[in-house]
Order: sequence, then C-alpha cells, then structure tokens
Amino acid sequence: MSEESAISLLLKSANIPEPSNEELNTAKQLADILGQLPLAIDMAGAYIQSASSSIRDYLDLYQENRAELLDNHSATLFSMNNLAHTYGNQGWWSEAEQLQVKVLERRKARLGEDHPDTLTSMNNLAQTYEKQGQWSEAEQLQIKVLERSKTRLGEDHPDTLRSMNNLAQTYEKQGRWSEAEQLQVKVLERSRARLGEDHPHTLTSMNNLAHAYMNQGQWSEAEQLQVKVLEKWKARLGEDHPDTLISMNNLTRIYRNQGQWSEAKQLQVKVLERRKARLGEDHPDTLISMNNLAGTYMMQGQWSEAEQLQVKVLERRKARLGEDHPDTLTSMNNLAGTHMYQGQWSEAEQLQVKVLEKSKARLGEDHPNTLRSMNNVAHTYGHQGRWSEAEQLQVKVLERRKASLGEDHPDTLTSMNNLAGIYRNQGQWSEAEQLQVKVLERRKARLGEDHPDTLTSMNNLAHTYVNQGQWSEAEQLQVKVLERRKARLGEDHPDTLSSMNNLAHTYVNQGQWSEAEQLQVKVLERSKARLGEDHPNTLRSMNNVAHTYGNQGRWSEAEQLQVKVLEKSKARLGEDHPLTLTSMNNLAQTYGKQGQWSEAEQLQVKVLERRKARLGEDHPDTLISMNNLAQTYEKQGRWSEAEQLQVKELEACKV
Repeated sequence: MSEESAISLLLKSANIPEPSNEELNTAKQLADILGQLPLAIDMAGAYIQSASSSIRDYLDLYQENRAELLDNHSATLFSMNNLAHTYGNQGWWSEAEQLQVKVLERRKARLGEDHPDTLTSMNNLAQTYEKQGQWSEAEQLQIKVLERSKTRLGEDHPDTLRSMNNLAQTYEKQGRWSEAEQLQVKVLERSRARLGEDHPHTLTSMNNLAHAYMNQGQWSEAEQLQVKVLEKWKARLGEDHPDTLISMNNLTRIYRNQGQWSEAKQLQVKVLERRKARLGEDHPDTLISMNNLAGTYMMQGQWSEAEQLQVKVLERRKARLGEDHPDTLTSMNNLAGTHMYQGQWSEAEQLQVKVLEKSKARLGEDHPNTLRSMNNVAHTYGHQGRWSEAEQLQVKVLERRKASLGEDHPDTLTSMNNLAGIYRNQGQWSEAEQLQVKVLERRKARLGEDHPDTLTSMNNLAHTYVNQGQWSEAEQLQVKVLERRKARLGEDHPDTLSSMNNLAHTYVNQGQWSEAEQLQVKVLERSKARLGEDHPNTLRSMNNVAHTYGNQGRWSEAEQLQVKVLEKSKARLGEDHPLTLTSMNNLAQTYGKQGQWSEAEQLQVKVLERRKARLGEDHPDTLISMNNLAQTYEKQGRWSEAEQLQVKELEACKV
C-alpha cells in the first residue's frame, strides 16, 4: 500500500475527516512504523476511534507496548475475526484457521472461557474445522460451547439452541443421522415452547429437522415439515421474501429426491424468476437457483437446457469471484457432470482435471473437496475404459478418507463402493465382492436395513453376484431391495423402478422370460406416464422390453420398439450420444437375428466409426463394435474382412 493510501485509510478508520497538519504528520509516522500494512493500519484506526484517543496518544502507547497493544485489543481481535471470515469466504481455510486460533486464545486469556465472545470464537473455529473436514476437532469445540451455554444461559436460551443445532449439523456431516435427529427434535420442541410455532427460530428448527429426515431417506416426514415451514413463511413474510424463497428451494429438493420432477421444476422456476427480479442476474442466490434448476433439467434428461444454465452460472461466477473460488469450481464440476451425461467425456475430463489441480493447490491433497474432485476424475476415466488410471485415483481417495474420516464414515464407504465398481468392470469379481460386503455390513449397522444407502449397497452386491453367475444370491438381494423401496418410496419412484429393472435383468439371465417381461412392461408404462415417451429412462425401458422380446424370438415386436428408441434418441440426444449408439447396435443385432445382414452391417459400420472418433480405437465399447461387425462379416462369408477386424481387436486387447 502506498504511503498516501495508508494515511488515508488510517484517518478514515479513526474517523478523522478533517485532520490538522500535526495529525497528518503523526499519521504519516504511524503509517511508516506499521509498514503501510492495511490490516495493522485498519486495526490502529479502529482502536483510536473506539477509545476516543488521538493519533499521538496511540503512537506513544504503541511505542511503549507495541506487541501487546497490537495483539490483544478488542478492536484488533474484532478485525482479525473479520479478516478470518473474509479468508473463509474465499476458501482460504488454513489462513482463516490461523487467525481464528489466535483470536480464541487471546479472548480466553482476556475474557475467560465462558465469555460470549470466547464462545463465539470457539464456534467460528469449529466451522472452519468443518470446512476442512476436521470433524473431530469441530465436534470437540461445539460440545464445549454447548455445555458452557447450558451452564451459563440455560437449556432453553436461543444461544444454547443454536449451539445444539451446530452440533447436530456436525453429526449429520459425519453420517451420524440418529444423533443429529435427536438434537434437532429437542431444539424444535424447545423453540416451539419458548417462542411459538411461527417464530423464525422455530421455523429454522423445523427446516433443520426436515433436512435430517431427508438424509435418512424419510421423504414423507421431511416433506410435511417443509410444506408447513413454507406456508408459515408465506403468511409471515410474503411470497418474495428471501426466507420464503429458501423454503421453496428446500421443498424442491424433497420433490426431486422423490422423483416428482414436475413439482420441483415449477417451484424452482418460480424461485429463479423472483430472485432475478429482486436481486439481479448476478447475485449469488440467483446463480444458486439457476444451478438448482439445471440439476432438475439433468434429471429429466433435458441436457441442452441444463448445459445452457450451467455455462451461464460458470461464466458469471468466474467474472465475479475468480477462477479459483470454491463456488466457481463447483460450477465447473456441475458442467462436467452434464457433459458426462451426454457422453462428452473429453470435455468433462478437461473441466474435472482443472478443478482437481486448483483444489490441490488451494486446499491441499487431503481436503474433502480435493478428494471429491479426484473421485470425479476417476469416474470419467472409468467411462472411457481407462480402468488402471481410475483405480489408482480411487485407491488414493479411499486411503486418504480412511486416514482422515475413519473406516465407517459415509464418504469412506462411498469410496470403497466406487473402487469395487472399478474392480467389477475389470472382472476382478472377488475383490469387488469383498469390498461391497464390507460396505453393506457397515451401512446396515450404522444406518439400518431400510436406509437408501444400505439398499444401494445391496443392489451393488447383487450386481456383482450377477456378473459371477450367482443368480440365486443376486435375486434374493434384489427382491429384498425392491420390496423395501416399494414400501418406503412407492411403486412409481425412480429408485423403485430401477429395482424392478434390475430384478428383471436377473430373470432374463436365468431364462425366466415371462417374469422379466412383466416387470419390464410395468417399468416402461410407469416411465412413460411419469417422464414422457422421449425421456432417456423411458427409452432404456423400451430397449429392455425389446431385448426380452428378442430373447423369446419375437423379432418383429423387438424391431418395432428398437426403431422407435433409435429415432427418439437421435432426435433428443443426437447421433453421437452413447444411448443413440447403443440403440443402433441393438437394432443391428435384431436385424442380424432375422438374417438382414446388409441392414445390420450399415448400422454397425456407423456405430464403429462414431465410437472410434469419440472414444478412440482402444476403448472397450469401440472393441465391442469391431467384434460385432466382424461377426456380421463372418455370417456373410466375408472372412478376410472379419479377420482384419478381429486381428485389430486382438492387438488392442494385448496393449
């Protein structure tokens, strides 16, 4: 900072708008002694103003005891805390932590352990620990704050209830749902009794409890609370108030998780329009709304609409916050996810690698955000058939999560499951099964048999049994998952339909065509009614039914469905989308079964060329296409052409 700017800042902070010549000279001396450092100058000015001191008095006092004055004055600590908050908002957690530790130690020494300002500092430091994934350190501080608030203020005081809620949220982030729920129920009951049903603190408590229900998959209980909160905010504050809009957004999350896309989208569009009108297009809350709506478009298979919104959010966050801000990195990651859903692996990878590098540089290798970024890159490598690179990253993520969070943390279990998926895709069934059994047992013990994560683990293990031909074990698990999802979520929920489809697939593998067909037709009808004829999930369901028709020799019915799937995939997703190429391949197979070799060949050549261009010559999907086309050449007696493709395929497999 220049000398002139430093003097100007000092006079402004000290509230001396018209300084005398003597004050200007003294201000210059003080600015020089403080090295023109903005923080030191701002703190000095704050002290001069708060103590009604002169610049000369401050300079004399500073020179007598400079270290103690700079370090311990309340105005100094206040400024340090504000700076820590600013660091935190930019994702500079380490710098924020250093300042907050310093503020806490000095407040303890100056004010005592039980002073409100000391407890505030403990809470601030706990939040910074949370942001860095240091759950144990955060929890210890929050328990200390809660116990002291209870002793000092009583169980029902608003500050005590806030402390309970903070601790509950830390339990949630560690996957300790039951402990979180118990605390939040207690907070809600006490807020109601003390403040009434309509008080903002009570409504916030309802919202927090609804969030705990969501995390446990208790959608109905969560929805009831969120609807109540929304109605009360509307009545109290009006439709356009920020708290009302937040409640609308919270309710949309519940609708989305229950597969109620239409209801979610209607609310999200409403929230977005109101935030635009109230706050402007570039406000952080408006950008959050754009991102939320994009997420719903993705879930409905409206990739183009999702991508347009996400590009807009990313550009605005870059301009407003810079390339390295956590919110900008989140936007990059969201856009990468949309590229992945469209099969645009190269575009997804470029964004995800950029996010990973920036997270490493900013937060360190072990930060939760960095580990999530590694996982995302590994996932994209897997989709490109780069299993070795994917495995290396997933092993690294798993080891670091074990060390940082423990074996039973939800993120650690997710990493085990991800690594198991890579083992499965490489045919390492035993390694995959061992990990999946471990994940399932730990989720049962931690979350219960009916929790969504437990059911996902059952389904994953069943899939590995299928790959090993253990049909009976797979079927038993899949029936259990289906029954529990029906009871918990209803017959029409996307997760229930996914379970029906998985069980049908197992029936297909056992030659139980009738049982498979009944389930697949049911899934198709419900997907049509819920999502429409053109939704990717509906098209996959049509393809599954067609496949079962084909297995029963009902080629004409299979062909009709597959032609429909292909046309709709082209129109909705484009000629190069993975689902479109899979549809071409399926139709080609059906042509082949009917001896229509020319029609089959035309489609298979097209699929092979597009997969080469998109995925490369060595990708597993490209090699499958080579093999399919080679078989079609063989059926036509074109041995030389078949041999050329098979040799090429063999060489690629050796590599």
